[in-house]
Amino acid sequence: MISAHTRSLSAGLDCHMFSASEYQLVDFGAGRKLERFGPYLIDRPAPGALSVGPADPAAWSAAAARYDRATGTDGTWTTAADLPAAWSVHWRQLAFELKLTEFGHLGLFPEHAGSWPWLIQRIAQAGRELTVLNLFAYTGGATLAMAAAGARVVHVDSARSSVAWARRNAEQSGLSAAPIRWIVEDAPKFVSRELKRGNRYDAVVLDPPSYGHGPKGEPWKFDVGLPALVRDCIELTRDRLEFLLLSCHTPGFSARGAHDLFVAAAAGAAGRVAVAPVELSSTDGRQLSCGIAARWET
Repeated sequence: MISAHTRSLSAGLDCHMFSASEYQLVDFGAGRKLERFGPYLIDRPAPGALSVGPADPAAWSAAAARYDRATGTDGTWTTAADLPAAWSVHWRQLAFELKLTEFGHLGLFPEHAGSWPWLIQRIAQAGRELTVLNLFAYTGGATLAMAAAGARVVHVDSARSSVAWARRNAEQSGLSAAPIRWIVEDAPKFVSRELKRGNRYDAVVLDPPSYGHGPKGEPWKFDVGLPALVRDCIELTRDRLEFLLLSCHTPGFSARGAHDLFVAAAAGAAGRVAVAPVELSSTDGRQLSCGIAARWET
């Protein structure tokens, strides 16, 4: 049976695996974060930075772009003249195209890189080729890390533009011929159909948003849809599970909540749960909270 306790993952998961020339969290505070992506400083909102002030206020004036959110997901960018329409950063051999989006994103969540070495290790240690399902897969960070490690990956995202972006990242990373299936589909619907088809997976990675819509307008609300989706993912891996990784940025979703969700969904399946905060380390050594990650592994 799945273990009924939360196991610490050292000091949490942070993105220390990026080289300083590719990514840095330069400063954060007053509800914002100042990040360096390659040569460009980007100033964006950060809910985890509300309770502190910036350590280096003078550094923020050098930002090449600043995003201000109006309501919900709407907002506007203010940019410097020398910011290109797109540029790239690297994590190990993987390349990621970056550009300003209307939602305030750039096409990469650097904090996710804290989980990539663990995914690579699990795939290497499996002793067999794994087939992994990556849900809400966005522009493909985890997909590319797992494919480069030798896994077969099914990449699912409801946004056609995000899947096209992920494919460009695969090409830039030398993985255009890797065994990746690119699927534009609503994640819960795809999982349900896979169960009906009798298809099964060795592992699942999912990074669900707080709110969203499928390609046909299917509504997604985190607290309503997640329990059933996790149950279905566990069923997809029944008797062959290597791992399940859930990451989450939704405010109010705690480590205890993630642990209890796995325990409730497991229905007696064997395994153990580990939950940790996901954090970014700033250049002055402070930690910015970015959510949680929960692992279920055999």
